[in-house]
Amino acid sequence: MPPTAHGSNTTQSRIHPVVLCGGSGTRLWPLSRAWYPKQLLALTSERTLFQDTVLRTADAARFAPPLVVGNHEHRFILAEQLHQLGVAPGTLVVEPMGRNTAPAAAVAALLLTRHEPDALMLVMPADHVIADARAFGDGVECARAAAACGRLVAFGITPTEPHTGYGYIRKGTPMSELPACFALERFVEKPDAATAQAWVDSGAYLWNSGIFLCPAARYLEELERRQPEIVTACRRAIAEGSGDPPFVRLGAEAFATSPSISIDYAVMEHLEGGVMVPVDIGWNDVGSWSALWQISGKDPAGNAMHGDVIAVDVADSLLRTEGPAVAALGLRDVVLVATKDAVLAASRERAEEVRELVEHLAQNGRAEHVAHTVVHRPWGCYETTDQGPRFRVKRLVVNPGQKLSLQMHHHRAEHWVVVQGTAKVERKGETLLLGENESTYIPVGTSHRLENPGRIPLHLVEVQTGTYLGEDDIVRFEDAYGR
Repeated sequence: MPPTAHGSNTTQSRIHPVVLCGGSGTRLWPLSRAWYPKQLLALTSERTLFQDTVLRTADAARFAPPLVVGNHEHRFILAEQLHQLGVAPGTLVVEPMGRNTAPAAAVAALLLTRHEPDALMLVMPADHVIADARAFGDGVECARAAAACGRLVAFGITPTEPHTGYGYIRKGTPMSELPACFALERFVEKPDAATAQAWVDSGAYLWNSGIFLCPAARYLEELERRQPEIVTACRRAIAEGSGDPPFVRLGAEAFATSPSISIDYAVMEHLEGGVMVPVDIGWNDVGSWSALWQISGKDPAGNAMHGDVIAVDVADSLLRTEGPAVAALGLRDVVLVATKDAVLAASRERAEEVRELVEHLAQNGRAEHVAHTVVHRPWGCYETTDQGPRFRVKRLVVNPGQKLSLQMHHHRAEHWVVVQGTAKVERKGETLLLGENESTYIPVGTSHRLENPGRIPLHLVEVQTGTYLGEDDIVRFEDAYGR
């Protein structure tokens, strides 16, 4: 069906950034994990990939506050990272489970068109690197003219090599009425090496960035035509959801009924009248350690190094540590990544296959792919420092003014020792104030709560003892974070 305009005020309205934060980034293990994936990490600058994505649309004259779609496990981390930037989200949509990009964008479109029927949404993955923000902005302005006419626009990346790990877009004829825009001829899947080389040589194919600008209402029309069950599920998920601003928690039962499918498959590959804007913006999806090596600063031997690394006679390698000192000798073309609880060693040419290692960890019931030793919570964080049969030792940090839920455990007792700050402890109806070097004991089955009433972070050591020490042994009676 040919495109239709959705109103005369679209070109005067601010574009709504829609930041998709649902990826797990398994190919960047052990740094990226399910509870703290790559978009939440500072890989290429002092800011995280998510923060850099948000800042690309920080111009309030051109862009509305971001609408962020993320997993429920990450919601408070996303809110905190926005707070660090001084950015207030328009909405932070909490997905109960991942359903790929088409449903995520549908939820965003439904929410935006409630208050702005002609809304334009710029859909962006949160885990990409764009080196040239100005060129990206220029590309968005070119695409705005097409979107204002009711077109769905894909951004094609000018290829720098015949990459076999990316999908491609074939551009059609130039659109005389829309400068710098081309007809979107077709999407094509990841090619083999020979095909990729031929495509790049032809000049007609560009990498598929996964970034789209479109009228929200038009996107819903196309999705309703081809995947109506997605729209139905997303409408129900919003209607059955809950939450206080800026959070919108989708109804889990309804959202689970949506097919899991990408925007490309659901809409763009079947689109009539689609538009493609070529951009040369220094784009990289940071999809592997090899990709991160390519865009990182390197020493004269071609090594990208981060952390406490000693390298002797090492070349063309990525060496990174988040804790222990790493010493490397006589290596070529390797990836060596160390965290507090895991080390990855791989040839750089096979870095794309790290996902298979992660699957192996999951199949063997291990937890290193799920969380780091430091686990972030809305009230602060904790780190397991030692554990054995019937005991576990944790270091807890509770941020000023924050408190844990009122809870109890069926199988474990807890000993708390304050190391820094002041702890307010509620224990079976009584309230205690503990200072540094003071402690308390929480017996099995006792209701309790920990709070930091002070102005500095509260640090304490928790010693758990009991027959079962799993994180799921918790009964919450009250919780300020809606868990």
